[in-house]
Amino acid sequence: MKESIPFLKVKLMMPSENQRWETLQAIKNSPKGRIKSDPHWSDRGENILAGYVETLSLSLNAGLILKKLSPPPPPETPSLASSSGCSTPGLSQGVSTFVGSNGTIPSISNQHLIISVTKESVQPQATSDGLKLGSPLEEGRTPTFLPSPPTLPLLSPRDMEMNGCIMAFEEEQREKAKAAVRKRQQQLEETVLAIAAADSEQLKRIEELMELKQRQENQMMRDLRDRETKESMGRQEQLKEAHRHRIKILNMRVWESEQQRVREAELERQRQAEGRERLNNLNNIQEEILQLNQLLDPSTHITEHLLAGSLSSYTTRGNQLCSQVSEVVHKTAEGEFPGVEDMMVAKQALHNMKTLIQQMQEEAVSAQEEKKKRGEEEEHRKQVALQQQKEAEKKAAESSKEKAQRKGLQNRADGSTMKWFRDLQTSLSQCAQSFEQLSSSRDKQTKKIKMELQKTATTPVCQISPISGSLLRGIFDKIDNLLSGRSTECGGKSVSTSLHPQGLNFVSYKIAEKFVRLGEEEVASNHKAAFPIAVVASGIWELHPKVGDLILAHLHKSCPYSIPHYPPMKDGMSVKEYQEILGYHVDESGVENQDQFLKRMSGMIRLYAAIVQLRWPFGSKQEPVPHGLNHGWRWLAQVLNMAPVVDITATLLYDFLEVCGNALIKQYQNQFWKLILLLKEEYLPR
Repeated sequence: MKESIPFLKVKLMMPSENQRWETLQAIKNSPKGRIKSDPHWSDRGENILAGYVETLSLSLNAGLILKKLSPPPPPETPSLASSSGCSTPGLSQGVSTFVGSNGTIPSISNQHLIISVTKESVQPQATSDGLKLGSPLEEGRTPTFLPSPPTLPLLSPRDMEMNGCIMAFEEEQREKAKAAVRKRQQQLEETVLAIAAADSEQLKRIEELMELKQRQENQMMRDLRDRETKESMGRQEQLKEAHRHRIKILNMRVWESEQQRVREAELERQRQAEGRERLNNLNNIQEEILQLNQLLDPSTHITEHLLAGSLSSYTTRGNQLCSQVSEVVHKTAEGEFPGVEDMMVAKQALHNMKTLIQQMQEEAVSAQEEKKKRGEEEEHRKQVALQQQKEAEKKAAESSKEKAQRKGLQNRADGSTMKWFRDLQTSLSQCAQSFEQLSSSRDKQTKKIKMELQKTATTPVCQISPISGSLLRGIFDKIDNLLSGRSTECGGKSVSTSLHPQGLNFVSYKIAEKFVRLGEEEVASNHKAAFPIAVVASGIWELHPKVGDLILAHLHKSCPYSIPHYPPMKDGMSVKEYQEILGYHVDESGVENQDQFLKRMSGMIRLYAAIVQLRWPFGSKQEPVPHGLNHGWRWLAQVLNMAPVVDITATLLYDFLEVCGNALIKQYQNQFWKLILLLKEEYLPR
């Protein structure tokens, strides 16, 4: 029968992981490691050591194991040894080792050796080095056993030997672990002491470094305070020096201001003296110019031989010069002394007055001589007139026959209209000759005066436009002031016609020329521009009739159809000369085309039609219109009495009626409609 032995459940507590594996390797290499474990042996009713044929025997170390694991021995039983029937040599040898000093065995019953092995009451806990310090095994105390579990029979002494080896090995490992722990603890203590010493030294170095930094900072602060103290002292010295310099400069300025005040006081005394002297000279000039102006009185013997128109122009010019000097005197009446420019204006006015008186005297002498000549010529003319009267009667009879043959149509305007045209052209030529000295002078000062007068005259006229609106009043005032001899601002300068004796005629000529030029260019391109230009021209014509006559003369010269007149071609006249008389522009490149020519003529006729129907709204309503609708009716009637010219007549009639037709209807009513009926039924078919 196979004997079964219990498994010894031993839980090893190794000092480290490597020692644990060494123990397991030793167990594996032992004979017990060849035993195969089968968890189902109990269910099959088999012995746990079935098939294991090795003879069990106790090892020599079994006594040590029994000593540590067995409970205290019971009282001696002498009959046990004699009654035992066990004859196993190994068992007998093993049991003998457990016999006490009195020769008894701890516990033997039923002819078997019963060994009770209990589990350890305290299981070791794993730590980082494989053994927990302070366990019962480390302290060398005998483990406490629980009540004995059911016992198993132990029949193999080899197992007992193995267990003893294991226990011895465990004891050895525990000693090694304790030694390692003590060594490790000693190393840790030494390390801690070394670290503490190093920390202490490092703390000392840090404290020394902090003390050094503190000393350095204190030294830096002392240096900084010293430097700031030096700088503040330096700044104070600079401020003191700057203060002394400023006081010196202020004293110098006070001295200079005192000197300046003395100089200004001296200059003021000189200015007052010069101003009083200029004032006395101005009064003398005014007195002299007023005395000279009295010579222009029509009651004086000097002016009795002058024509009324010429005397009127001299009187107007003299009054303008007196007004100019009076304006300068009015400034001095307000407590101011006349300036150098004012004295120049006054002296120039006096010079112009003397020149005017001289011209008037020369003209009076020439007029007296001419009057004598006219008396002689008048007698001769009367004699010749008698002879011419007879010849005129014959010619009148012949011309009446010719008119009847031509069915009432003419090739030119009637005699009164042509005489009016020639008188206007004569006035235009005389006006141009009157300022010949100003226009052709080579003197720089005279040229400058000419340019200023021309700019002042033409600039306001050029500013007239259909959208000017309320600005027309300002433009009109500028032109009126210039023609009246008053100062006018232009380009930041004060300009007056009194700057030159021929200034008034020059300005009048240029203004009239510019109005016609606007009709030729501006109105031709923009028909609406005719009305604002015409209303300003009508107002200037009303206040300054001479300018109106010049406007009409320029218009007749540029557009002979405004007379109306169709100039005939004379014998020996070239085509270009005839075209210039008709109003064409002729230059080196040739003659302008027909469309451009008709466009310019249309613009001037539209301007003329607007002038005859418009009146300046701010003028005197009591005075008659200088060139009103009656002249428009005359022009229309004379055009219808003349033979039509291709393109020109139709264009001019259309433009004139479009601009002035409504005003003619309101003024002439039925007479106008009769004229339109005549135009439609008799004139247009021709």
